[in-house]
Amino acid sequence: MTSETDLIVARAPGVPEIDGALAGAYTARDGEVTEIDRSYYDTFDALLRAGGHSLVWERGRLRLERRDSRLSEAAEVLAERPAAPFFARDLPPGELRDALGGAVEVRALLPLARVRARTELVRILDAELKTVVRLEIESPQLVTAGPPRPLSVRIRLRGVRGYDRQLARVRGTLLASLALSDDPVPLVDEATIAAGGRPEGVGNKVDVPLEAGERADAAAVAVLRRLLQIMDANLAGTVADTDAEFLHDYRVAIRRTRSVQRELRGVFAPAELARLRTEFRWLQQATSDARDLDVYVLEFDAMRAMLPEQLRADLDPVLGVLRGRRLIARGEMVRSLRSDRATALLADWRALLASLTELPDDDRPDAKRPIGALSSRRIRKVYRRMVAMGEAIGRDASGAAPAEYHELRKTGKELRYLLELFGTPLHDAEVVRPMIRSLKALQDVLGRHQDREVQVAMLQGLRDEVSALPAGARALMAMGVLVERLDEDAAAARGEFAEVFAAFSSRRRRKLVRETFA
Repeated sequence: MTSETDLIVARAPGVPEIDGALAGAYTARDGEVTEIDRSYYDTFDALLRAGGHSLVWERGRLRLERRDSRLSEAAEVLAERPAAPFFARDLPPGELRDALGGAVEVRALLPLARVRARTELVRILDAELKTVVRLEIESPQLVTAGPPRPLSVRIRLRGVRGYDRQLARVRGTLLASLALSDDPVPLVDEATIAAGGRPEGVGNKVDVPLEAGERADAAAVAVLRRLLQIMDANLAGTVADTDAEFLHDYRVAIRRTRSVQRELRGVFAPAELARLRTEFRWLQQATSDARDLDVYVLEFDAMRAMLPEQLRADLDPVLGVLRGRRLIARGEMVRSLRSDRATALLADWRALLASLTELPDDDRPDAKRPIGALSSRRIRKVYRRMVAMGEAIGRDASGAAPAEYHELRKTGKELRYLLELFGTPLHDAEVVRPMIRSLKALQDVLGRHQDREVQVAMLQGLRDEVSALPAGARALMAMGVLVERLDEDAAAARGEFAEVFAAFSSRRRRKLVRETFA
């Protein structure tokens, strides 16, 4: 028997009613009545909920609770009620900030719901008038702009050490006598739903069920509609700059959309597809600078850590310049996202997806082809292309041009999207999942190499602007040392390439690809 359990009842019972339900076996005694004002927080994609936690503000304290017991899992901190999105890094140093930072990383914590509750404490006594169970009757209401909205009344039973048998008996008696439910929706979830939110959050997974024999154009529509949903869901947070992951997820959905357009182009009419591909390419470019600068700012401390400690503070002017450029880039991006061009693009795309499967297929040679066969052909072809590109680099990894690594990385993204969107639901998971893991390992090395190349170019492009600042001379010296460190790490990534590529392109994996995607 757990030492704490929640039950739900349609209305709050009085103490005499509880006493009567216990039928003389135990006695219920009145206790303290308190009023509670509580607010719940989580990320847009409900990372805390996924980890079994709730973040709660109550009585001037912010605490992390286990969803199944409301017991604190981290040190509480004194805090005013957070009214706007905030970050773990905004909290004072300590256990709570560390626990939240590890769970949510760079995501903002958003208000889910505010609840006011009247709580009555009741003691359950045995024949010797010893307290064997503590009972709380909580009558919550959702705080809204209008009248409060009543939520389910909850009876919380808390055991006393050494009285587990009595707790079980009281619980069973009340369940039978008071028409209680012992499978309650957690209050945070009920309040979030009542406030119009989604307790499970809004994720970016494209978990669309597909059948290998269905028409390729119908399968493409199903996947592309889900990607459009992800774009729609992340647009407001992107424009508001709530956190950097909104823009990241928005751009990933664009990249995946463009990948499907390329790899399954035979399900579309060529002329209309060419126009829309041009527009999606523009939309991706319109968000590129802002995303790059997001990453530079987010990863600045990691770059700074590559320097000797005595030089790290000298980079402060560089961070200031990056933040300034980020604000400019974001302003330009928001204007693009709000433009008539962007609005027309998404409206046209939505209309095409609604009508695609009904269009004539004279100029759409792959429209009727089974998606299982078409995706197999594309996965096999892109994999072979990657192997050929990697082997060309492998013959002289240290002397290969950065562009060769970059092109291999882009092709790797194309393969990864094919595997994630069509490989996982349509093909043997025992082949696809290890293949994705191996591809991710290769992409990590290629991504590190590309990031270092881009970071070096970024620093070199800031020299004139930084040199004009009051502390510019010292910053330039620190930037020079940092460029050396970045070059060294890029070289280290090139040195790791052969091993991860060999795992990705092994004879065994080539054979599995041929057999699985035949």
